[in-house]
Amino acid sequence: MPSLATPPRHALMAGLLGLILLLVSVDEAHADAPSIATLDWTIAETLVALGTMPRAVAQVDAYREWVGEPGLATDVIDLGLRTQPNLELLASLSPDRILISPMFANLTPRLLRIAPVDNLELYTPDTDTWQQMRRLTRRVARLVERPAAGEALIEATEARLAQLRERLPGEQRSLLIVQFMDARHVRVFGAGGLYQAVLDRLGLANAWQRPTNPWGFSLVGIEALVDLDARLVVVEPLPVGVATRLAGSGLWQALPSVQDGTSIRLPPVWSFGALPSARRFAEVLTTALEGNDGV
Repeated sequence: MPSLATPPRHALMAGLLGLILLLVSVDEAHADAPSIATLDWTIAETLVALGTMPRAVAQVDAYREWVGEPGLATDVIDLGLRTQPNLELLASLSPDRILISPMFANLTPRLLRIAPVDNLELYTPDTDTWQQMRRLTRRVARLVERPAAGEALIEATEARLAQLRERLPGEQRSLLIVQFMDARHVRVFGAGGLYQAVLDRLGLANAWQRPTNPWGFSLVGIEALVDLDARLVVVEPLPVGVATRLAGSGLWQALPSVQDGTSIRLPPVWSFGALPSARRFAEVLTTALEGNDGV
């Protein structure tokens, strides 16, 4: 009778065979996955989150700076500028599909000479942002033949945001979410944008109630923020030299949240993203708010 600590030889062989078959099936599934190129970072992050790494993406280094996570694989090919991609390189890759957003629609005739093109829209006026992100996720998932992965991504994101909402300390001040364009001008994020959609699901108030553009932000001078008594949330990256200039800016130092030391600085989160960026923003914001008393 064999020892309980030593499985029979046939059991070992069966287990090994099962592992081999599993690895083969994974490799075959990967081989069957369509080869996708995209010029759009929101589509790129969605592809990665769905488990379908794009073959090529425009401005890969800038993606890593502005989007960060989910990360692109080291072998993802850089197509050059998003607005002026290297079409010869793209053609040499023979992608199955090219995914773009309306921002790059003018390139469609040239891209169609290389592969079928799908134009995926997000951030349309007077439409619920969260529902748009869900629709984009489902459409991308269908295009890469992974509809179940799309549903799983939606469910996991919404469940995680519900968990984060429960973690937040009570009695939070209104937030004022900005991203610097230069030392005197910021994007302030409000209605219609990704950050607002996340705030709504976390039960947090946004101090910026003024009109916004279709991407959910207003471009204003710092002086427009002085009269708003709210916790300031600065989303990186900062343009070169801005941090030094702010240290000596009387206008910046006059902001209530800067004066009382309650301002928050967050790592880069793609403000024009979809569900992956929404989850990342919720994660980093919740962590930052947990680190103080919320008043």
